[in-house]
Amino acid sequence: MNKPIIRILIWLGIMAVLTSLAMVIWTVLFHGSQSTESLKWLQLVQTLGTFALPPILCAWIWSADHKPFTWLGMDRCITRQTALLAIATMVCAIPSINLLADLNERIHLPACLDSIEKILRSYEDAAAQLTERFLQADNIGTMVFNIILLALLPAMAEELTFRGTLQQIMANGPKSEKAKVHVAIWVVAIVFSAIHMQFYGFVPRMLLGAMFGYAFVWTGSLWAPILMHFTNNAVAVICYYIFGETGRNKDSLADTIGAGNTWWLGVLSLIVVCVLLGLLERSCRNE
Repeated sequence: MNKPIIRILIWLGIMAVLTSLAMVIWTVLFHGSQSTESLKWLQLVQTLGTFALPPILCAWIWSADHKPFTWLGMDRCITRQTALLAIATMVCAIPSINLLADLNERIHLPACLDSIEKILRSYEDAAAQLTERFLQADNIGTMVFNIILLALLPAMAEELTFRGTLQQIMANGPKSEKAKVHVAIWVVAIVFSAIHMQFYGFVPRMLLGAMFGYAFVWTGSLWAPILMHFTNNAVAVICYYIFGETGRNKDSLADTIGAGNTWWLGVLSLIVVCVLLGLLERSCRNE
């Protein structure tokens, strides 16, 4: 059971069962309704069934003393300095993420693959429309609920799956110690980005995944990538709410700063993020 491929198969099997159960529960309760409220509940049960519960159950099975949160790296807290550096890194990363997303969007497949590109674009547009429906909020209460649904729960659940489970399984594979960690981080980052099914945001999401992976390795705590992931998502939810409520264009700052005419802010942001990540790694090494 210690072989990586066996553990991955067990994890995928449990994920398939719990995801199917989540879909059955949602179908019974909402009868397949496509209303925004119904789809938000679908998002909730899928997050729990697909990403949150399978890692916890697997970790409980694999840990010798049945302490899943120890196996997942959640038993170690991070210091205040680490938390502040993690938050600052993600806030400062916004322009560079937008720059990379803008460059990614300019990538076009060869003419012979035009039909595939149209399919990818349709998926992208559908995902953007659904996200916009979810982000609609006309009061603070709904905005707080959106933060929980779209920022907190996905951050915890996806980090449990990708960094807490898959990265750890791969890092224990039959490779040299240092090499296998780097390979695990980048392979999981690619999977993390690909599973979102958004080609035009693939590169920035992959780099975010790698950043979360290194934060996990440096700190030895899953709370570091969870905090970074949450900060990234929460900033988007809050910015959408603020700009939407004030009547300003919601894309005027949160989604475009660092791209287009402000590309230089994206480059500056990238430099600052590299410096902050260096400080984070050094801070963890000195603890």
